[in-house]
Amino acid sequence: MVPARTCRAGDRGTTTDPAAGGPGGFVHPALLYRGPEEYLTGVGDFVRAALAAGEPVLVAVPGPRLGPLREVLGSGGAGVEFTDMARLGRNPGRILAALREFAERHEGRAARIVGEPVWAGRTPAEVREAVRHEALVNTAFAGRDATVLCAYEVAALSPGVLADARRTHPALIEGGRVRPSPGYTDPSVVGGDCDTPLPEPGPGAVGLDYARGDLARVREFAGAWAGASSLAAGRRGDLLLAVAEAAANSLAHGGGRGTLRLWRAPGGGGVVAEIRDGGRLADPLAGRRRPPLASTDGGRGLWMIHQLCDLVEVRSTSSGLTVRLHMADV
Repeated sequence: MVPARTCRAGDRGTTTDPAAGGPGGFVHPALLYRGPEEYLTGVGDFVRAALAAGEPVLVAVPGPRLGPLREVLGSGGAGVEFTDMARLGRNPGRILAALREFAERHEGRAARIVGEPVWAGRTPAEVREAVRHEALVNTAFAGRDATVLCAYEVAALSPGVLADARRTHPALIEGGRVRPSPGYTDPSVVGGDCDTPLPEPGPGAVGLDYARGDLARVREFAGAWAGASSLAAGRRGDLLLAVAEAAANSLAHGGGRGTLRLWRAPGGGGVVAEIRDGGRLADPLAGRRRPPLASTDGGRGLWMIHQLCDLVEVRSTSSGLTVRLHMADV
């Protein structure tokens, strides 16, 4: 079971009209399914209807679901793009970029997407960021002709996770019936509820304060520490690149200085790097869309960090910005 509560919900309640369709034809329903038959029927009917209408379809669900879906769809599923959500969405912060890129590849057509970003076995931090992703889907796709159907396995998920599904989806599908979600809440409110304080690391964390001109020192410090960790060479390279990008952002946008902390994840399951500086993150979609190659507005560093790491947690407060990077051993 995933944790009982993912993002804390205050008493603010519904702040946006919970209509099934959003601006510009965007629809974002949650399929709350009970058992394999309901799952295959709900997702299968959605995909078949899209294909019959000549619409492009992306199915991004955990790997074990892909085989049964392909079998149910048969030869009719030949035009569907399938991807393993357990790989794509290992870091929930990189899902949205992939969904947007799929829709943009089919500009001018109604994009149809199936996603399943939360499944049993997700850590509390992963679920929290998946909830944030679900809320941001409503912001990122507003005004577009698209439908993003998100599946939730009722028996495997806690009441708190299902409550968050109702808060992040304007419409619900249960037992084959579609209805507006009375719990749907404005994405900015959900995002704020997900900004819970990050826990302090245990004993053994090491740190380095840095300023302009110290980027090479940051790389050297992180490289020496990572070299003594359990990370494989490829994983160490990804971590060092992500740390360097985060530190460079501090120097460029965070007041010209910052603090790096490194520690082993609890239970020996990888490592964590944290960068703190005096910056702010005004755009909640920053890092969740691929910046154009010719972009002069920045944002590429945070996008790259999301692609490299297994989990990225960002907290922007009045005192500054914290970016916490998680890298598993494998």
